[in-house]
Formats: sequence, C-alpha cells, structure tokens
Amino acid sequence: MVQVLPRIGRRRALLGSVASLVVLGLLAWWLWPSEKPPSGTITVTTGAERGVYQEYGSRLRNAIAGDMPGLRVQLMPSNGSQTNVRRVATGQADFAIAAADAVQTYIDEDQPGADQLRGVARLYDDYVQLVVPADSTIQNVSELKGKRVAVGPEGSGVRLIAERLLAADGLDIDKDIDARRDTIGTSPDALRTGRIDAFFWSGGLPTKGLTDLAEKEKYAFRFVPIRSDLVAALHDQGGVFSHYRASVMPADAYPTILTAPVPTLTVANLLITRADMDPRLTEWLTRVVLKSRDNIGQHVHAAQVVDLRTAIYTDPLRLHRGARAYYRSVKP
Repeated sequence: MVQVLPRIGRRRALLGSVASLVVLGLLAWWLWPSEKPPSGTITVTTGAERGVYQEYGSRLRNAIAGDMPGLRVQLMPSNGSQTNVRRVATGQADFAIAAADAVQTYIDEDQPGADQLRGVARLYDDYVQLVVPADSTIQNVSELKGKRVAVGPEGSGVRLIAERLLAADGLDIDKDIDARRDTIGTSPDALRTGRIDAFFWSGGLPTKGLTDLAEKEKYAFRFVPIRSDLVAALHDQGGVFSHYRASVMPADAYPTILTAPVPTLTVANLLITRADMDPRLTEWLTRVVLKSRDNIGQHVHAAQVVDLRTAIYTDPLRLHRGARAYYRSVKP
C-alpha cells in the first residue's frame, strides 16, 4: 500500500528538490569554466639554435597543444637567459626559460619590471661546458689567456658565467682573451675548422650542438675541468654567486667523448613569467610542464629531472599565484 505524504510534507520535499537543483546548477556553473582549457596566444622566449632551451621550448609547445588546443604558442629564439629575463619583465614575452643567476642579476640591477617577475617551475640544471680540441694543451681556465674563446653574445647566460669564471681565475674577458660572440649554433663548427681555440657553453645535458659535433662531424674534442675550488671561490661571494654549485658532468652525458666524469659548475634553470599573467592559464601551463616530463624527456634528456618536489623552488623568484594553485592542488 502506497503511503501518501501529508500536504506540508509534499511541499517541503518539492522545495528541497528545487533547492538541490539550484545548488547543483550553481556548482556546475562554478566548475565548468575551470575545466575549459585556456585559449588565446602566448609567447615563449627560448634560446639559440641547437641549444637545449630551443629544443625544450619546441617540445613543450607540442605538449601544450595536446592539453590546450585553443592556445597558440609562439616561440621566440634569443641569445639566452639575460635576453629572456628582460623580454618577460618588459612584456615582450609571456614566459621564458632562464638561468637563476641571470634572473638574480636582473633583480639586483633593478632593471625595468624586475619586481613583476614570478616563478612557474624549477626545471633542470645547466652545466658549464668548456670545450677544446682533443689535442689542445689547455687544461684549466687560466690557460685560456691569449686564446680565441667563444663566450657567447651579449644577453646570453653563458657569457655571464664565462665572465665570472674567467675573473675568478684571474682573467679579464675584455683584456686577457680574444672573446668571440659565437653561440652553440656556431661554436662547434668554429672549433672544428680552427677559427677558435675553445668555447664556453652552459646548458642541459646533453646538448644537441655537441652531440652533432661528435656523432655527425666525427670531430674529437674534450671538456676542460672547472676546478671545485674555483666554483667555491665564486659561491662564497654570496648574492648572485650563491646560485653556482660545484658538480660533475657524468660520463654518460656524452658517451662517445667522455670516459670519466668531469668537474664543473651548475646553475638552476627556471620557467618564469610576470605577476599579471592569467592565473588560470599559468596553472594549466604548470600542470603541462610536470605532466609532460617523461614525454619531453625522451627527446630532451635534461627534462627527465623535472620533478614535483623540486619544481616549487624558484629562488630568487616568488611563485606565480597560478603555479602555486597547481602545486597546492596536488600536494599529498
């Protein structure tokens, strides 16, 4: 036998159902925009041809297309970290990869827009690679005196580090060496053809320009060790120099060239943006960076070390609020 609800009960039940539908409707309205992928256009400034920044940026653009098909990503080549920091700070680009020391230098010099810079993720470390012909007599930084040395163009991160390393070993980049502006796109060929005696490079491992030199050009070269005491002398100065750490380049980075690890210097790379960047877009982009690590890492070995536990450490920059929202959402 069906029990008939009292009149007042039916009214309350009806009102309750209506209220539930309203709440569900509002909830759906609230959640739906956050589920729709951001669209529009962003500009990412990367690096030199055949460098890791350029390769990583290209692979990241492909990953973004998979999760945010309505977002158009324009890649801008550049001379490197110093140029990238300036472009983001002044609004010429929306995102960039840059070394932490270049970011710190820009802030310390109180350059335009420095206070608006924000971190998205710590990516991977750059390794300083001082390259010479296999039969070169150069064994340390101080022996570069009087030599033709490619130190990178103005605006590059490698030039910043090369200048400081040379100074730490008693050399002036403008007086004691014949400084050349070659990038990783041109330095390998300049070394192979004898136009330079050595070149500095700071990048993730391995770098395509160097693997091509070894495997395609079959050219024999080696790496000059960067002494740990030299790095310690830099690090102990504090400030921007605190971003430099003594490390070793593993032998498997360039298996056809290296037979043992090489002492060197490393500095962290950051993905950066501005404080006024759309927080929802930044949250989505941060998610893509972490989600695509393994896929990008198949092509860009350095990307394999991108990790959720370390990505939040974007010193010297505060995290962008969109990136912070992502990290909080996945916090155990």
